[in-house]
Amino acid sequence: MANFFPRWTNWLPLKIAVCGVVIVCGLTAATWYYVTPKYTRVGYQPIQPVPFPHDIHVSQLGMDCRYCHSFVDVAAHSNLPNTQVCMNCHTQVQKDNPKLEPVRASWKSGQPIEWVQLHRTPDYVYYDHSAHVNRGISCASCHGQVNHMPVVYHAKPHSMAWCLECHRHPENFLRPETQITNLDWKPDWEKPAEFVAKYGQPKDAADDWSKKEKLTQLEIGRTLKERWNIQPPLSCQGCHR
Repeated sequence: MANFFPRWTNWLPLKIAVCGVVIVCGLTAATWYYVTPKYTRVGYQPIQPVPFPHDIHVSQLGMDCRYCHSFVDVAAHSNLPNTQVCMNCHTQVQKDNPKLEPVRASWKSGQPIEWVQLHRTPDYVYYDHSAHVNRGISCASCHGQVNHMPVVYHAKPHSMAWCLECHRHPENFLRPETQITNLDWKPDWEKPAEFVAKYGQPKDAADDWSKKEKLTQLEIGRTLKERWNIQPPLSCQGCHR
C-alpha cells in the first residue's frame, strides 16, 4: 500500500517541536525584559499640573529635599508638598508667572493641587522612609539625581531584586546622616581623620583609617553599618507584612 502522507511529513513533528521551543523562549525573554519594573517604570515622566524644575530649586537655590517633603525623615510615608509650602515663596517670587496659575487658584479655592504621583510603592509592600533616611540611605539611592532633573522621572526600578541588592550589601550605599539630602555627595569628600573621630572604624580594620588620604564607599559603608548595627531584613516578612 502506498504511503498516504508524503515523505517530508516525517520531519514535521520535529519542526513543530523546534518552533515551539523557539516561540516559548522568545515569549519568556520578552516577558522577562518588557514586563519588569526596569522597563515599565524607569524613564516614566508624567506631565504635572504645574511644572516644577527640581534642578533650579535644589541645585541653584539650594533648597533641601525636606522643605517640600517634610515627613520623609519622621514618618513611614513621604508627602507631596501642599499649596502652603509653594506659596511661602511664590507670594513674592514669580507671583505673576502664568505657569503658577494652578498654584494661585489652589490657594484661593482651598482645593489641593492634583499632583501626579510618580513613585508609588505597591500596597502589598511595607516601606518606611524614616527608617532608611535616618540610617544612611540617601534620596539619590532610590530617586536618582533629582537635583539635576528639569522634570522628575522614575530613575530606579524599585523592584524586589533591586531592593534586595541594597539589603544584602548596605555598605555599598550608606553615607553619613548629614549627607542624606546632599545628592551630589561623593565618598572622597569625607576627611578620614574627622570621619574616624566621629564614627570610628570597623573592629577588623587592619590599619588606621584616619591616616588615609581618602576613604572609599566600602570603607565608609562598613563603618556606618557596624556603628549603627544595620541588619536589613532578608526574609519575606520584612517587606510583605
